[in-house]
Amino acid sequence: MITIIGAGKVGTAAAIYITYEELDDVLLIDVIQGRPQGEALDLSHALSILGKSVRVYGSNDFRDMAGSDIVLVTAGFPRGPGMTREQLVEKNAEVVRDIAKKVAEYAPNASVILTTNPLDSMVYVFYKASKMPRYKVMGFSGVLDSGRMRYYIASRLKVSPAVVDAVVIGQHGEKMFPVPRLSRVAGAPLEKFLGSEDIKKVVEDTIKAGAKIIELRGYSSSYGPGAGLMLMAKAIKKDEKKMFLTSVCLDGEYGLHDICVNVPAILGRNGVEKIIEYDLTPEERKLFEESVKAIRENVAQVPPKYLE
Repeated sequence: MITIIGAGKVGTAAAIYITYEELDDVLLIDVIQGRPQGEALDLSHALSILGKSVRVYGSNDFRDMAGSDIVLVTAGFPRGPGMTREQLVEKNAEVVRDIAKKVAEYAPNASVILTTNPLDSMVYVFYKASKMPRYKVMGFSGVLDSGRMRYYIASRLKVSPAVVDAVVIGQHGEKMFPVPRLSRVAGAPLEKFLGSEDIKKVVEDTIKAGAKIIELRGYSSSYGPGAGLMLMAKAIKKDEKKMFLTSVCLDGEYGLHDICVNVPAILGRNGVEKIIEYDLTPEERKLFEESVKAIRENVAQVPPKYLE
Protein backbone atom coordinates (compact mmCIF):
# COMPACT_ATOMS: atom_id res chain seq x y z
CA MET A 1 0.00 0.00 0.00
CA ILE A 2 1.08 3.57 -0.71
CA THR A 3 0.18 6.08 2.01
CA ILE A 4 -0.17 9.76 1.22
CA ILE A 5 -0.08 12.05 4.26
CA GLY A 6 -1.89 15.25 3.39
CA ALA A 7 -5.12 15.20 1.37
CA GLY A 8 -4.69 18.67 -0.08
CA LYS A 9 -4.07 19.58 -3.71
CA VAL A 10 -0.68 17.86 -4.05
CA GLY A 11 -1.69 14.74 -2.14
CA THR A 12 -4.88 14.22 -4.13
CA ALA A 13 -3.09 14.91 -7.43
CA ALA A 14 -0.52 12.24 -6.52
CA ALA A 15 -3.32 9.83 -5.61
CA ILE A 16 -4.97 10.39 -9.00
CA TYR A 17 -1.78 9.66 -10.96
CA ILE A 18 -0.82 6.66 -8.79
CA THR A 19 -4.22 5.00 -8.98
CA TYR A 20 -4.60 5.70 -12.69
CA GLU A 21 -1.31 3.82 -13.18
CA GLU A 22 -2.65 1.11 -10.83
CA LEU A 23 0.60 1.07 -8.87
CA ASP A 24 -1.07 0.00 -5.64
CA ASP A 25 -3.94 0.71 -3.28
CA VAL A 26 -3.71 4.20 -1.76
CA LEU A 27 -4.42 5.44 1.76
CA LEU A 28 -5.02 9.19 2.18
CA ILE A 29 -4.39 10.50 5.69
CA ASP A 30 -5.22 13.99 6.88
CA VAL A 31 -5.89 15.62 10.25
CA ILE A 32 -9.01 17.35 8.91
CA GLN A 33 -12.04 15.21 9.65
CA GLY A 34 -13.85 14.05 6.54
CA ARG A 35 -11.41 15.47 3.98
CA PRO A 36 -9.45 12.27 3.19
CA GLN A 37 -12.61 10.16 3.29
CA GLY A 38 -14.37 12.51 0.87
CA GLU A 39 -11.41 12.67 -1.52
CA ALA A 40 -11.10 8.88 -1.39
CA LEU A 41 -14.77 8.37 -2.15
CA ASP A 42 -14.75 10.80 -5.08
CA LEU A 43 -11.59 9.23 -6.53
CA SER A 44 -13.02 5.74 -6.00
CA HIS A 45 -16.01 6.70 -8.11
CA ALA A 46 -13.67 7.97 -10.85
CA LEU A 47 -11.65 4.75 -10.76
CA SER A 48 -14.86 2.74 -11.07
CA ILE A 49 -15.80 4.76 -14.17
CA LEU A 50 -12.33 4.11 -15.63
CA GLY A 51 -12.38 0.42 -14.72
CA LYS A 52 -9.27 0.61 -12.57
CA SER A 53 -8.64 -2.24 -10.14
CA VAL A 54 -7.15 -0.41 -7.15
CA ARG A 55 -8.75 0.92 -4.00
CA VAL A 56 -8.49 4.27 -2.24
CA TYR A 57 -9.11 4.74 1.46
CA GLY A 58 -9.35 7.85 3.64
CA SER A 59 -8.42 8.09 7.30
CA ASN A 60 -7.60 10.47 10.14
CA ASP A 61 -5.71 7.75 12.03
CA PHE A 62 -1.97 7.45 11.34
CA ARG A 63 -2.00 3.89 12.63
CA ASP A 64 -3.75 2.86 9.42
CA MET A 65 -0.50 3.36 7.47
CA ALA A 66 0.96 0.22 9.08
CA GLY A 67 2.45 -2.05 6.43
CA SER A 68 2.91 0.68 3.82
CA ASP A 69 6.04 0.27 1.74
CA ILE A 70 5.93 3.85 0.41
CA VAL A 71 4.84 6.99 2.28
CA LEU A 72 4.43 10.32 0.50
CA VAL A 73 4.42 13.36 2.78
CA THR A 74 2.58 16.29 1.20
CA ALA A 75 1.26 17.87 4.41
CA GLY A 76 2.26 21.30 5.60
CA PHE A 77 1.54 24.99 5.20
CA PRO A 78 1.61 26.01 1.52
CA ARG A 79 3.45 28.93 -0.03
CA GLY A 80 1.27 31.94 -0.78
CA PRO A 81 1.66 34.89 -3.16
CA GLY A 82 4.87 36.84 -2.53
CA MET A 83 6.30 34.18 -0.19
CA THR A 84 9.51 32.26 -0.62
CA ARG A 85 9.71 28.58 0.29
CA GLU A 86 12.24 29.47 2.97
CA GLN A 87 9.73 31.56 4.92
CA LEU A 88 7.82 28.41 5.88
CA VAL A 89 10.66 26.79 7.79
CA GLU A 90 9.56 26.90 11.46
CA LYS A 91 5.84 26.30 10.85
CA ASN A 92 6.46 23.26 8.68
CA ALA A 93 9.33 21.89 10.77
CA GLU A 94 6.86 21.20 13.55
CA VAL A 95 4.46 19.47 11.15
CA VAL A 96 7.19 17.35 9.59
CA ARG A 97 8.72 16.38 12.96
CA ASP A 98 5.38 15.09 14.18
CA ILE A 99 4.76 13.14 10.98
CA ALA A 100 8.30 11.69 11.09
CA LYS A 101 7.64 10.25 14.55
CA LYS A 102 4.41 8.63 13.36
CA VAL A 103 5.94 7.15 10.21
CA ALA A 104 8.87 5.76 12.20
CA GLU A 105 6.42 4.13 14.58
CA TYR A 106 3.83 2.72 12.18
CA ALA A 107 5.71 2.27 8.86
CA PRO A 108 9.40 2.04 9.81
CA ASN A 109 10.39 0.07 6.70
CA ALA A 110 8.77 2.42 4.20
CA SER A 111 10.55 4.58 1.65
CA VAL A 112 9.51 8.17 2.31
CA ILE A 113 9.25 11.01 -0.22
CA LEU A 114 8.51 14.54 0.99
CA THR A 115 7.15 17.59 -0.84
CA THR A 116 6.78 19.90 2.17
CA ASN A 117 8.62 23.23 1.79
CA PRO A 118 11.27 24.41 2.32
CA LEU A 119 11.97 21.01 0.82
CA ASP A 120 15.62 20.26 1.54
CA SER A 121 15.36 21.51 5.12
CA MET A 122 12.22 19.46 5.73
CA VAL A 123 13.90 16.31 4.39
CA TYR A 124 16.66 16.97 6.93
CA VAL A 125 14.09 17.46 9.73
CA PHE A 126 12.32 14.22 8.80
CA TYR A 127 15.60 12.29 8.60
CA LYS A 128 16.79 13.53 11.99
CA ALA A 129 13.46 13.20 13.79
CA SER A 130 12.56 9.78 12.38
CA LYS A 131 16.05 8.28 12.75
CA MET A 132 15.28 6.21 9.66
CA PRO A 133 18.15 5.21 7.31
CA ARG A 134 19.14 8.06 5.00
CA TYR A 135 18.53 5.96 1.89
CA LYS A 136 14.89 5.61 2.93
CA VAL A 137 14.22 9.37 3.13
CA MET A 138 14.18 11.62 0.07
CA GLY A 139 12.67 14.83 -1.17
CA PHE A 140 10.66 15.44 -4.27
CA SER A 141 12.24 18.50 -5.86
CA GLY A 142 14.62 17.80 -8.71
CA VAL A 143 11.99 15.96 -10.73
CA LEU A 144 9.84 19.10 -10.62
CA ASP A 145 12.63 21.60 -11.22
CA SER A 146 14.21 19.59 -14.03
CA GLY A 147 10.76 18.95 -15.51
CA ARG A 148 10.12 22.67 -15.60
CA MET A 149 13.48 23.28 -17.25
CA ARG A 150 12.65 20.58 -19.82
CA TYR A 151 9.40 22.38 -20.54
CA TYR A 152 11.09 25.73 -21.17
CA ILE A 153 13.79 24.18 -23.36
CA ALA A 154 11.29 22.15 -25.37
CA SER A 155 9.00 25.16 -25.80
CA ARG A 156 11.80 27.30 -27.20
CA LEU A 157 12.97 24.57 -29.56
CA LYS A 158 9.44 23.40 -30.46
CA VAL A 159 10.34 19.78 -29.73
CA SER A 160 8.88 17.15 -27.42
CA PRO A 161 10.06 17.28 -23.77
CA ALA A 162 10.71 13.54 -24.23
CA VAL A 163 13.93 14.32 -26.12
CA VAL A 164 15.18 16.79 -23.50
CA ASP A 165 17.24 15.95 -20.40
CA ALA A 166 17.57 18.85 -17.98
CA VAL A 167 19.69 18.98 -14.84
CA VAL A 168 18.88 21.07 -11.76
CA ILE A 169 20.79 20.38 -8.54
CA GLY A 170 21.33 22.03 -5.15
CA GLN A 171 18.52 23.75 -3.30
CA HIS A 172 14.84 23.51 -4.20
CA GLY A 173 14.33 27.24 -3.84
CA GLU A 174 15.55 30.62 -5.00
CA LYS A 175 19.15 29.32 -5.03
CA MET A 176 18.47 26.20 -7.11
CA PHE A 177 21.21 25.48 -9.65
CA PRO A 178 20.10 24.61 -13.20
CA VAL A 179 23.15 23.21 -15.05
CA PRO A 180 22.93 23.97 -18.80
CA ARG A 181 26.25 22.23 -19.58
CA LEU A 182 24.90 18.91 -18.36
CA SER A 183 21.52 19.31 -20.06
CA ARG A 184 20.90 17.57 -23.39
CA VAL A 185 18.59 17.59 -26.39
CA ALA A 186 18.43 14.23 -28.17
CA GLY A 187 21.76 13.40 -26.53
CA ALA A 188 23.53 16.53 -27.79
CA PRO A 189 24.67 19.45 -25.58
CA LEU A 190 22.08 22.16 -25.03
CA GLU A 191 24.58 24.78 -26.31
CA LYS A 192 24.25 23.33 -29.82
CA PHE A 193 20.60 24.38 -29.92
CA LEU A 194 20.30 27.54 -27.81
CA GLY A 195 22.45 30.64 -27.54
CA SER A 196 23.66 32.07 -24.25
CA GLU A 197 20.79 34.57 -23.92
CA ASP A 198 18.17 31.90 -24.54
CA ILE A 199 19.84 29.61 -22.02
CA LYS A 200 19.94 32.43 -19.48
CA LYS A 201 16.19 32.96 -19.97
CA VAL A 202 15.49 29.23 -19.55
CA VAL A 203 17.41 29.26 -16.27
CA GLU A 204 15.51 32.32 -15.03
CA ASP A 205 12.14 30.86 -16.01
CA THR A 206 12.98 27.59 -14.25
CA ILE A 207 13.90 29.32 -10.99
CA LYS A 208 10.80 31.53 -11.06
CA ALA A 209 8.36 28.85 -12.28
CA GLY A 210 6.81 28.08 -8.90
CA ALA A 211 6.30 31.75 -8.04
CA LYS A 212 4.75 32.34 -11.46
CA ILE A 213 2.14 29.65 -10.88
CA ILE A 214 1.24 31.17 -7.50
CA GLU A 215 1.03 34.63 -9.07
CA LEU A 216 -1.33 33.39 -11.78
CA ARG A 217 -3.69 31.15 -9.83
CA GLY A 218 -3.18 32.14 -6.22
CA TYR A 219 -1.74 28.89 -4.89
CA SER A 220 1.25 26.66 -5.52
CA SER A 221 1.69 23.88 -8.04
CA SER A 222 -0.03 20.51 -7.61
CA TYR A 223 -0.19 18.66 -10.95
CA GLY A 224 3.57 18.75 -11.49
CA PRO A 225 4.41 17.49 -8.00
CA GLY A 226 1.67 14.85 -8.24
CA ALA A 227 3.06 13.52 -11.52
CA GLY A 228 6.62 13.44 -10.25
CA LEU A 229 5.67 11.72 -7.01
CA MET A 230 3.97 9.00 -9.04
CA LEU A 231 7.13 8.44 -11.13
CA MET A 232 9.33 8.20 -8.04
CA ALA A 233 6.90 5.87 -6.28
CA LYS A 234 6.73 3.74 -9.41
CA ALA A 235 10.52 3.45 -9.58
CA ILE A 236 10.61 2.21 -5.98
CA LYS A 237 7.54 -0.01 -6.26
CA LYS A 238 8.71 -1.69 -9.46
CA ASP A 239 12.42 -1.68 -8.58
CA GLU A 240 13.16 0.19 -11.80
CA LYS A 241 16.68 1.34 -10.88
CA LYS A 242 16.05 4.63 -12.67
CA MET A 243 17.89 7.90 -12.04
CA PHE A 244 16.00 10.82 -10.53
CA LEU A 245 17.12 14.20 -9.29
CA THR A 246 16.03 14.11 -5.65
CA SER A 247 16.95 15.64 -2.32
CA VAL A 248 18.94 13.11 -0.29
CA CYS A 249 21.01 13.37 2.86
CA LEU A 250 24.69 13.24 1.98
CA ASP A 251 27.49 11.54 3.87
CA GLY A 252 30.64 12.33 1.91
CA GLU A 253 29.16 12.55 -1.59
CA TYR A 254 30.20 15.80 -3.29
CA GLY A 255 32.44 16.33 -0.26
CA LEU A 256 29.36 17.17 1.85
CA HIS A 257 28.17 15.80 5.19
CA ASP A 258 25.03 16.15 7.29
CA ILE A 259 23.00 18.05 4.71
CA CYS A 260 20.17 17.11 2.34
CA VAL A 261 20.69 18.31 -1.22
CA ASN A 262 19.10 17.74 -4.61
CA VAL A 263 21.44 15.42 -6.56
CA PRO A 264 21.04 12.55 -9.05
CA ALA A 265 20.25 9.19 -7.45
CA ILE A 266 19.17 5.72 -8.53
CA LEU A 267 15.83 4.69 -7.04
CA GLY A 268 14.76 1.10 -6.55
CA ARG A 269 13.08 -1.24 -4.11
CA ASN A 270 15.35 -0.13 -1.26
CA GLY A 271 14.79 3.57 -1.83
CA VAL A 272 17.93 5.54 -2.75
CA GLU A 273 20.22 2.78 -4.00
CA LYS A 274 23.07 4.90 -5.36
CA ILE A 275 24.02 8.57 -5.48
CA ILE A 276 25.59 9.78 -8.73
CA GLU A 277 28.30 12.44 -8.50
CA TYR A 278 28.55 14.81 -11.45
CA ASP A 279 31.96 16.15 -12.45
CA LEU A 280 31.41 19.87 -12.02
CA THR A 281 33.64 22.61 -13.43
CA PRO A 282 35.17 25.05 -10.91
CA GLU A 283 32.50 27.64 -11.76
CA GLU A 284 29.70 25.08 -11.47
CA ARG A 285 31.11 23.87 -8.18
CA LYS A 286 31.05 27.45 -6.88
CA LEU A 287 27.38 27.87 -7.82
CA PHE A 288 26.53 24.47 -6.35
CA GLU A 289 28.22 25.36 -3.07
CA GLU A 290 26.31 28.66 -2.94
CA SER A 291 23.11 26.66 -3.33
CA VAL A 292 24.15 24.28 -0.54
CA LYS A 293 25.02 27.25 1.67
CA ALA A 294 21.45 28.50 1.28
CA ILE A 295 20.17 25.13 2.51
CA ARG A 296 22.47 25.20 5.54
CA GLU A 297 21.29 28.72 6.40
CA ASN A 298 17.70 27.54 6.20
CA VAL A 299 18.38 24.47 8.36
CA ALA A 300 19.98 26.79 10.93
CA GLN A 301 16.54 28.43 11.36
CA VAL A 302 14.98 25.13 12.47
CA PRO A 303 14.52 25.07 16.25
CA PRO A 304 16.71 22.24 17.63
CA LYS A 305 13.71 20.58 19.33
CA TYR A 306 12.35 19.62 15.89
CA LEU A 307 15.53 17.71 15.02
CA GLU A 308 15.26 15.27 17.92
